[in-house]
Amino acid sequence: MDWLERLASRARGRQRETAAVPGPSVGVVTDSASALPGGWAEAANAADFVRVVPMPVMIGDQIYGEGSAELIPALALAMAQGHEVRTSRPAPGQFEAAYRELAAAGCTSAVSIHLSGQLSGTVDSARLAARSAEIPVEVIDSATAAMGLGFAVAAATERARAGYSAAEVAADARSVAADATILFYVPSLDQLRRGGRIGAAAGWLGTLLAVKPILVVRDGMVVPLERVRTAPKALARLAELVQQDIAGRDGKVRAAVHHFGNASEAERLAGIVGAAAPEVEILICPLPAVLAAHAGLGVLAVAVAGDLSDPAGHIVQGAGPAGVGVPADGVAADGVAADGVAADDEVGRTDTGNAAGKPAGNAAGKPAAPGAASRTRFAGTKAKGSKSSGGAKE
Repeated sequence: MDWLERLASRARGRQRETAAVPGPSVGVVTDSASALPGGWAEAANAADFVRVVPMPVMIGDQIYGEGSAELIPALALAMAQGHEVRTSRPAPGQFEAAYRELAAAGCTSAVSIHLSGQLSGTVDSARLAARSAEIPVEVIDSATAAMGLGFAVAAATERARAGYSAAEVAADARSVAADATILFYVPSLDQLRRGGRIGAAAGWLGTLLAVKPILVVRDGMVVPLERVRTAPKALARLAELVQQDIAGRDGKVRAAVHHFGNASEAERLAGIVGAAAPEVEILICPLPAVLAAHAGLGVLAVAVAGDLSDPAGHIVQGAGPAGVGVPADGVAADGVAADGVAADDEVGRTDTGNAAGKPAGNAAGKPAAPGAASRTRFAGTKAKGSKSSGGAKE
């Protein structure tokens, strides 16, 4: 039974338990950078109160919406040929339509959870639309991406279905997003550099002629983490960092492995991690096109977050690796670069951040003290017969 089937089974069970209760009064909105698999809302019995707003990808003069059948092959071809690829935020009108649909479906409020504002202006479009919505809308900048965001949306959906208030739904979504870790490997930084998603660590990047970088999403930005000499070593190191993160967490864990153009490597990575941590199930899915457009072909990303379905009903923060220490010069031997940059295509905005001084472990990946900055922890995943599903990232 795969992830979607298990989700549908849980949703059917909850539906039986609450058969006499009206539908959720809190709607949930997100964007396609959440990487939720195709058919997820239906499987979660949430199609009536969940909306996913597609994010546009521009290849040459052609604009595609996330989810269109032509997008993925066109994007892969364009990147392979070195053609220009750009992304943009959805228009505020798209969010207005989503909020209006939820109001018509009987929702009296909504929680709108989106891709990091350091990577895109999507959350700004949602905020603008929320001002004129028919129902109160709480807009959340998740400060993460892909299934780091998707797990927060899933948690919000579960809470909304259970009858929680909008404030409670929003609080739990924030908790899951803050707990999430996104760690990823790219064969080349060219695509990220072209799109402006990374750029401040120029000195560090200048040494990457024959190096495979591992990066992390920290405080909503893409930050260089480690330098690995070969692709096989990068895959092994990524798996090791993931295992460290899982080992440092308490309670249930949700995990996902993303890929673009390299599904077999994603299966292999999930298998390696799953062998070491068989109790954690891994969802394997493509990176959303809006994220793959910046990460490039061959990307492997791992998202990990706590599971709100634990008996206590809340995230149990782990005490595992809280990140990697950043030396004053910004580079650790085969370790970390301190600076990260994120830009926004549609507004030409560049936001610069510095990872130095964040609560962290050390360059060797040793566990940090309990309670240290959960968002900067390495991504961990455990696999059990994972199967591929749809998904994406910006």
